Amino acid sequence: MSRISLSPQKALGLRVKELRSVKSITQEELAERSGMFRTYMSRIESGLANPTLTMLHTLAGALEVPITDLFVPAQTAPAKVRAKQPLSRGRVR
Repeated sequence: MSRISLSPQKALGLRVKELRSVKSITQEELAERSGMFRTYMSRIESGLANPTLTMLHTLAGALEVPITDLFVPAQTAPAKVRAKQPLSRGRVR
């Protein structure tokens, strides 16, 4: 990954996405484990949110890593993780 200067939020988001990808966890699964909305998780990974220290602690726990691991620069381009089973998004016919 190039060493272009990223905002702290963007760097954190890339790292969270990388850790999630390594563990083969979907964004929705990580959000559920963390007790937050998937849309907020998406904002964190996009670098659009500025999570609190408490939220970072919760994220690290959900990812089963020390909180300091969230601050290591991402080393790889995270792979897309797909849900194992399709999630219900509304009425079933």
